[in-house]
Amino acid sequence: MTAETDHIEVVRLRLRVEGRVQGVGFRPYVYRLASAHGLFGFARNAAEGVTIEIEGPPDRVIGFCARLPVDIPQAARIARIQSERVAPIGDGGFRITPSEASVPQSTLATAQITPDLAICPDCLAELRDPADRRHGYAFLNCTNCGPRFTIVRGIPYDRVRTSMSVFEQCPDCAREYARPADRRYHAQPNACPVCGPRLRLAGVDGETLPGADPVAGAANLLRAGKVVAVRGLGGFHLAVDPFDDLAVATLRDRKRRVGKPFALMAAELEVVRRHCHVSSEEERLLQGPERPVVLLRARERDGGRGGGRFGGRDGGLSPSVAPGRRELGFMLAYTPLHHLLLDAVGSPLVMTSANRADEPIVTGNREALERLAGLADAFLLHDREILQRNDDSVFRVVRTRPQAVRRSRGYVPGAIPLPVTAPLPILAVGGELKNTVTLVRGDSAFPSQHIGDLDHPAAAGFFDETIELLGRVLEIRPRVVAHDLHPDYRSTRWALDRPWMRPVAVQHHHAHLASVLAEHGRTQPAVGIILDGTGYGTDGTIWGGEILVGDLRSFRRHAWLRPFPLPGGDAAARQGWRSAMSLLVEAYGPGGLLIELPGLATIDRRTREGIGLMLERRINSPVTSSAGRLFDAVSALCGICLESTYEGEAAILLEAAADEDADPWSVAQDNAAPAGCDAAAAHGAPAGSLDIRPIVRAVVNDLQAGTAPAVVSSRFHATLAALVADAAIGALGPGISNTIVLSGGVFQNARLDRLVTARLESRGIEVLRNEQVPPNDGGISYGQAAIAAAVLAHES
Repeated sequence: MTAETDHIEVVRLRLRVEGRVQGVGFRPYVYRLASAHGLFGFARNAAEGVTIEIEGPPDRVIGFCARLPVDIPQAARIARIQSERVAPIGDGGFRITPSEASVPQSTLATAQITPDLAICPDCLAELRDPADRRHGYAFLNCTNCGPRFTIVRGIPYDRVRTSMSVFEQCPDCAREYARPADRRYHAQPNACPVCGPRLRLAGVDGETLPGADPVAGAANLLRAGKVVAVRGLGGFHLAVDPFDDLAVATLRDRKRRVGKPFALMAAELEVVRRHCHVSSEEERLLQGPERPVVLLRARERDGGRGGGRFGGRDGGLSPSVAPGRRELGFMLAYTPLHHLLLDAVGSPLVMTSANRADEPIVTGNREALERLAGLADAFLLHDREILQRNDDSVFRVVRTRPQAVRRSRGYVPGAIPLPVTAPLPILAVGGELKNTVTLVRGDSAFPSQHIGDLDHPAAAGFFDETIELLGRVLEIRPRVVAHDLHPDYRSTRWALDRPWMRPVAVQHHHAHLASVLAEHGRTQPAVGIILDGTGYGTDGTIWGGEILVGDLRSFRRHAWLRPFPLPGGDAAARQGWRSAMSLLVEAYGPGGLLIELPGLATIDRRTREGIGLMLERRINSPVTSSAGRLFDAVSALCGICLESTYEGEAAILLEAAADEDADPWSVAQDNAAPAGCDAAAAHGAPAGSLDIRPIVRAVVNDLQAGTAPAVVSSRFHATLAALVADAAIGALGPGISNTIVLSGGVFQNARLDRLVTARLESRGIEVLRNEQVPPNDGGISYGQAAIAAAVLAHES
């Protein structure tokens, strides 16, 4: 302390700030705040977050503490602040000190690694400023933006623990890095054209193509209709011109992606508005630092046919970008490289994950040249290694609230709170499809990035890799493993093969219910409408259309869609006509196989007889209450989609075909199919079973009467919505909150969600749905983690 302040009372506080406070400019923020208050002390990264010691007159210290959580950097998130009084030491000034080199084993590491952040406005301005030394540099960043999770090896988050450690900073960058008042103070990926990563454009043989500017060369190829693999933050994209029908068709053919939509990337929001309707909440999602793909309602012109190469420009994007869909998936550029490429091309681009069907996204240069051989015509490469594979996130907006469809880049490894505190660290290993894993430390859950379908060997390898890397980065060593009930899931077998971790088995649909309750901070019992494709039930059958009553610890099955057999088992998930044949038999008896409908004209008599034999003898025909398979069946009956080329395609196209102008409740009443449990019981179904046979007969009657499939689709959605909503209302009672939860992959159907919600809210019922984690199986691991935490907390 100085002589002038020797007579003034001083206090010193030690603050431990937990949350997302490393790699987001938090320490420079603390430095500026302390300097503004005339305080002494230090700030440093630590295993639990950031440690601050602050010293000075009591009123200034109080003022500092009051402001500390208020003006934090945009990407920072404070989970908690702990403080203790310590003895003043009279240090001069405020400084940022090196991170703690080691942590006692008794100390719980609680620091959160920051997700990757989109380029900030300041850096974007530098990128486009010819007078700036980083003009046109594809890897500029600062403490407010740039790569984080994808380049990190561990915590504390410092340059030596990232893939930037191999790039020694030049004198200019080193000065910025060391100056607390600079925007790049301790920006770990800090670099410039002199000392940082570099681009190159390579051919299919890996040799550098001629030309001084790799970005200009890639843009020329894209304008010529070529497919270019672009190395980004968490992996590669495959890019093509979305106005070029031939280019998009070529990419589809090479990737063997028959109908699944491609994601699009634009440089500016106004470009997105030319092609889609964008609400204020969708705008906020698009422009946020996470930069997810956002599913948006396409403008009418983007549903028309293009006219060959570049022929789609005047009439909109090539229809091959999203065949049969009313939505387009757009994201805004989130790296300097993306902005440079889009500026050079002068229009948006298809930017789809660089992989073959069901494989994880490609990350490495050599890996790209090998795995993308035959897919890409050229490769835009760089030499900054990607340490954490991380695909683009996908979101949509439901009733003004965001909802994750795939939670990955920009969000992972961010924490999602739990309403209970786990006494032991937990690993939840998710399901088989759309797999994610979740780690739990205390009351914080850390869902992983999207892993994929574990029946693919590459995804199974990524599963193992993710568990190891996420645990190491977060310094969580689980002692409990939560897993699905299904004995044949790879994730279940993996969990049961680790005897050093206590297993907690979780029923699939209970995990869906818990995923919603937990992210909304609820612990009391509620009713859940859980609709998805398949989930192993407690009775050993396949569930998928359930009304559950439960909390985070337990549940009971109140009602379910009337089970029906799936001839061919797993094959029925791809071939919806199989489910259609089964439901015709359920609704009409064996003669139902002979019913002629235009949509089933391609299913010959011999095939129908074979299905009849399988059903009669129960050969490879497991029974299910799956709502997903019901949607597949109706889509096939309508002739909309008989065989799916990707998961959920038949249901997605059925929703897209629905007549927007139909009055849903009047047609539902016309079909008299909001049956409810009592009506189901009258048809001889077991107690609790919701009879779907009247729905099937109503669909057939309409189609035979010449009703357009669009109207049939609308009526089907309305009728099913009434059926499940009314059954859920019947589950409400004493001790159960007036809350109904919607989850499961089928609730990615916006039309069904809207109809169910309207019916429930009209009766004064609170409706909750997934927001931060997906309603599909990507949210299962978070639900498993919440259940395991609640079970352990109750035991302790």
